[in-house]
This record gives sequence, C-alpha cells and structure tokens, in this order.
Amino acid sequence: MSTYKKFTFQGSLTAEQITFFQENGFIHFEQYASRETVDDIITSTERVQEQWVRDNVQKINGVPIKYGKDEHGNTIVQRFAFTNQHSDAVNQFASHPNLDALKVLMPAGARLGLEEKDGVVFNHYVNTEGSNFFHMGWHTDSARDIFYGKKVAPMLNIGFYLDDSTEAQGGLRILPGTHKQGLWDLFFRKKYYLNNNEDHKEVLVEAKAGDLVIHDGRIWHRVAPSPNIGAASRRRVMYIPMIVGKYQPKHAQSSTPLYLHLLPLVGSKKHKNLIPAFTRA
Repeated sequence: MSTYKKFTFQGSLTAEQITFFQENGFIHFEQYASRETVDDIITSTERVQEQWVRDNVQKINGVPIKYGKDEHGNTIVQRFAFTNQHSDAVNQFASHPNLDALKVLMPAGARLGLEEKDGVVFNHYVNTEGSNFFHMGWHTDSARDIFYGKKVAPMLNIGFYLDDSTEAQGGLRILPGTHKQGLWDLFFRKKYYLNNNEDHKEVLVEAKAGDLVIHDGRIWHRVAPSPNIGAASRRRVMYIPMIVGKYQPKHAQSSTPLYLHLLPLVGSKKHKNLIPAFTRA
C-alpha cells in the first residue's frame, strides 16, 4: 500500500501543500482540531440523532436520512444531512474562518456549501448485522452535478475525522491524480458504488480523530469494509463541501435528486449482496 506525505495546518497553505494537492487531488492535515472539539461534535450529533430517531425524521431539505443499527441493536443515524443546521458545534466548526484558507485550492468565488447540496454530511460507518452503512464502493463526488442538471464543476470535500481511521476500520481509499481525468473516466473508470474491489494504485488514508483530509470532488475514492465487527469497525467522518457556481440553497420543500433515491442501497447489506452478482454480470 502506497504512503503519502502528511502536513500540519498553520493558518494558510504553503506552496508545497498547494502543489501536493494539485498533483494528487487530496491533502491530509494532522491534528487540525483538539480532542475537545471532536468530543463536542460527537456529543452534539448524538443529541440530534436522539431527536431524529424519536421524531422519525426521513428527510432534511429533500435529502434522505440513512438509519441503521449499532452493535447493541439500537437505531442510529448513519448518514446525516445538513448537520450544521441542527448542531451548534458542527455549525461553529464548519463556519470557522480557518477553512477559508482552502479557497486557494479552488477557482475564484469558491464558498462553503453550508446551505447547498447536502450541507455538512456526517457519516457513521459501523459493521454490524443491522448496519446500513458499513462501506461505500468506488465513486466520485462530482458526478452528482449531472443529476442537478449542471456541468461538472470543481469542488472540495473537506473531511474532519471524529474517530481514528486505519485499515482496521476499512478506511478511505483514494486513486491519486484521477481528479485530472477526462469526462469518460469520470463516469466510466469504475462501476459507481457497486465496485468496491481493491485497486493496486489506491492509497489508504490513515487518519486520527481531529485530522482534516481534503479531496477534490472529481477524484475516485471508496470506503473499504472493515474486517472487524461492532465498535472496532466504527468510523465517523464529517464532510463540508466547498463549491463554485450559482448559489442554490436547499430548503424544506426541496425535491430529492434522482441519485439520492438510490441512497438506501449504498453501503447497505442489500448492496453487499448486489456486489458479487454485478461482478458476475
């Protein structure tokens, strides 16, 4: 498994860091935030989860909420959308001026999409019998632009880690440099979501709680399934989009894009059963 250089965030990006991102399509900052910040966000999102489970919330601003079961059989939220609109701790983190430094990686006019796309997404991967989110097959984030009726535009996904993430948790796998690919490879290099096979060129992103990992939306990546069961497989990551183009905020009456109708199958046990059948086809 290839390794890569990790960096320390010091308020602005250096020429070396910008070059690394431009060449590879991702960059990793260690110890971006404190353990206290991590714990505050986890506590806050657990309160949101309790409310959503109690109220059986199905969508936020047109985006489906993904539920599953933890290692104790309790119902949990495995994919939150627009978490920043329901958690003060998440909103404070996502709105912090430090993140403006990342705009140097984007075209002029870039902004944080806190009211657009899916807002701040909080993913909770756990490998249990009742889990509906324990892995995610190969994909790019930019292909969804087509479902919004737009051209593929530059974007960043700013990932903040709330658990240590190593190969033991499955972990994020990236194909460095694929953000430079043409449209054909963007759409057809892999079988979207249904292919979670290892690629000999992939890089495993090993991060600790408090780390920040930014990737270009056009890069191919996946989340491998953890070989462990239960708490040992837990992997929680929060994603903040940085985007360009026309401002298109979501609201309570927003319709659900076509690709999100497939969300219940992505990373679920049902999806797991589809993978070998699709591979044989």
